[in-house]
Amino acid sequence: MRIQAQPGPTDSLTDVGGLKVGQAHDADACTGVTVIVPDRPAAMGVDVRGGAPGTREIEALDPTCLVSHVHAVVLSGGSVFGLAAADGVTVALSQRGIGLKVAPQAVPVVPAAILFDLTNDGNKDWGLEPPYRQLGIKAVDALATEVEQGRVGAGFGARAGGVQGGIGSASYVMDDGTVVAALVAVNSFGRAGDGEPFEAGTIDMPKVGFVGTNTTIAVIATNLTLDKAACRRLAIMAHDGLAQSIKPIHSPYDGDTIFCVATGEAPVPENLAGCLTVVGTLAADCMARAVQKAVMAAG
Repeated sequence: MRIQAQPGPTDSLTDVGGLKVGQAHDADACTGVTVIVPDRPAAMGVDVRGGAPGTREIEALDPTCLVSHVHAVVLSGGSVFGLAAADGVTVALSQRGIGLKVAPQAVPVVPAAILFDLTNDGNKDWGLEPPYRQLGIKAVDALATEVEQGRVGAGFGARAGGVQGGIGSASYVMDDGTVVAALVAVNSFGRAGDGEPFEAGTIDMPKVGFVGTNTTIAVIATNLTLDKAACRRLAIMAHDGLAQSIKPIHSPYDGDTIFCVATGEAPVPENLAGCLTVVGTLAADCMARAVQKAVMAAG
């Protein structure tokens, strides 16, 4: 049996209904932030494959942990400084009443991952006030259903091998209405391919130096009703899309991390394993196309 899917109307993450994307950048510092916010709390899983990750609140996504749904996910430049973007997103969402109602103010759950863009040409002499908290707030203010791609958001200061990196997004829609989509910030050490298979037995080393120049971070989304464990399975399978489109990938010098968000707009068939097999394969295909689109749009 052959299963086919087509790109969605916008061929981007927000073809999964109920999601908005906000992006902000600091041109002087040559860095930026991307935030994905569901209209209502969503299940989320994560899978980390790189050897040098920078993350926040991903332990909360373990299926054994209490919180079942989250309120946003943040992708940021800036290495460890960029984790402060999630602080800005958290307070901005709380001010909108988004989050757990466990205190006088709403308490959002906001996992995050960062990429390393500190050695690009931007001005990083920011003293005690790195720009990321404010960029997180600005990204929330910029939430929209249109997804800008290329040199924007978390991909503003990124490099993909020897060329400009950036943000890319793609989607697939199945005949039964199932939607799966990807958004990726490509800042890879390895070369991002053009869709053709990489030549076996050869490795291009386009970046000068290994440490402190890398990491590809991404979000997979689907409209299915899934729990955290199923979301993690889709995140695991989506990493195959990075392997298809970037070489080398998942090195000790990368922090490659993929989140998966399930909005719960569509039911899951009784055969959950079969459903995840199909959707996870499409997630990998989405991811590979999103990587290619990121580099092409960044120019």
